This record gives sequence, C-alpha cells and structure tokens, in this order.
Amino acid sequence: MFRIEPRVQGVTAELLELYEHISPSTIGHLTDFGFLTGLQPLFRPIRLLGNAVTVRIPHIDASAIRHAFELAQPGDIIVVDMSGDEQRACWGEFVTYAALDKKIAGAIISGCVTDVRPITQLRFPVYSKGISALTTRSLQLEGEVNTPVSVSGVSIQPGDLIVGDDDGVFVINPLHAKELGLIAQEKQLKEQQRRKELGYDKRLAGCTDQLAATDNQGGNN
Repeated sequence: MFRIEPRVQGVTAELLELYEHISPSTIGHLTDFGFLTGLQPLFRPIRLLGNAVTVRIPHIDASAIRHAFELAQPGDIIVVDMSGDEQRACWGEFVTYAALDKKIAGAIISGCVTDVRPITQLRFPVYSKGISALTTRSLQLEGEVNTPVSVSGVSIQPGDLIVGDDDGVFVINPLHAKELGLIAQEKQLKEQQRRKELGYDKRLAGCTDQLAATDNQGGNN
C-alpha cells in the first residue's frame, strides 16, 4: 500500500536567497538541532540547497522514490528514509538520470548509494551513510511520499529547508529559518571582516590561486 501526500512548498524564494552562501558549519555554531549525523557527501566540493520531498521505503522496495519524482519540482531535494536499512543502496545511476531530467537539486539517503563513478561524474549532489553494491528492488509493495520521515534521528517534514556543503547537511524548519539565517549571515560577515583585518583573506586567496595553477598544469599534461 502506498501513501502519497501532496507536495509541500515550505521553502520560499526569500529563504533560498538568504541561505545561498550560508555554510552548515556556521549553522552548527548556532544550533545542534537538524544536523544529519553520519551522512557524508558522495564527492567534494558540493553544495545542496532546496525544498524537501520526503520518501519512506520498506527496506528492500524503493518503488516510492519513483512516485516522489512524479510530484517533485525543479529545485526539490529527495529525502529517503530507508526504515533503518543501512546496508542496501536505494539510489544509483539511472535514478540519478531521472532526477536530472526532473531538475531535482539533490538527494539525502539514510542508507547507501551505488554507482559512485557515474553519479560523481554527473556531479549530482548526494549525501548518504555509505556505499554498497547491494541494492533495493522495484517491487511496488508499499512506501510513503511527503510524510514525516526520520534520518539520523532527525525528524524531517515535507517542505523543510535543506542546506548542505562539504562539511555536512542541516535540515531547518522554514518557520524558523529566516531568524536563524539572518544570525548566520551576520556571523559570516563578521568572520570575513576579521579575515581581512588579520590578513587571512590574502593567505586564503594565495592558496586558491596556487591550487588553480596546479590544476591547470595537470590539465596540460
């Protein structure tokens, strides 16, 4: 039996603009709540920002993910609760193609992913608890879409704000996101000013230039 609820647009354009340059590590200085412990990005550098479309699957059957695609809109992030299964992969290469076709912004998986090389080459943002060659099946048994789910002990509602980068990913209730975002934005501005005062911005820029030069030399070989 499938339970398919309407999509929730909890994230506004104003919130997307506010959080465009806010780092999860800044949020992590302000709150413990909403951090998805144990999830890692499939590759770096990475950036994830968008509106949550939630999915709950019963371990082996990942059919509900396809149902979520039918409701998802460009910029959404698919959040999959695998009901405690951390051994199987419910996300792979061809699911990624389908997500790209729908202009989905990324995925958060409470279990594993597979087909690492093509997903990385496609630069599709995915956070998961690991990588596995053991996969789910499409059995059309049951699942839920746009219902409350749990990932890393964090309750995630459809329409929640997802913010991720190289350091990890946070889930934020849109009702409280503006207040938190403004504080985080102010903190980052103060940090940037302090870098300039101490000359750290020049040191960082030098490292960036050196890395770019190294990359260019490698590309010419």
